[in-house]
Amino acid sequence: MRAILAGGLLGGAFDITYACVVWGFRGVSPIRVGQSVAAGLLGREAAVAGGVPTGLLGFALHFGIALIMAAVYYAAATRVPLLVKRATICGPIYGLGLYLVMNYIVLPLSAIGRAGGNGPWYLVLPEIAVHMFLVGLTMALFTRRALAGRVQGEGIARSE
Repeated sequence: MRAILAGGLLGGAFDITYACVVWGFRGVSPIRVGQSVAAGLLGREAAVAGGVPTGLLGFALHFGIALIMAAVYYAAATRVPLLVKRATICGPIYGLGLYLVMNYIVLPLSAIGRAGGNGPWYLVLPEIAVHMFLVGLTMALFTRRALAGRVQGEGIARSE
């Protein structure tokens, strides 16, 4: 449970901090960033009209999703030892997968109704890197720390 909480909360914090900083340079407040997350559930107009409460709801949703992402990696790693043994490779691949799923499956199916990740390359590439190295890798490393002894006990030596 600690690995899921630590990986999910820290990975989620890296991601939302990145979003708040990047959008802050464009004059967007952190509450508005939270509202943009809540818009996936409520729709854009309702999220903005809800003010601070919907901004805070967006932050709660963001961290809830990050915890689920960390739990999925952890659960998979208990069945696929490679995810523990090669966490520094598998984590960034997982982060890339998270980016693709969120932008091209979850967002179009949400109340937003359209794909993300379609901005200019100088915004999209850093978003991908954040998901790979600050979200996916963080989740993988906390999982590896929690499961390394278990995987070694199964005869798979940790090479990292």
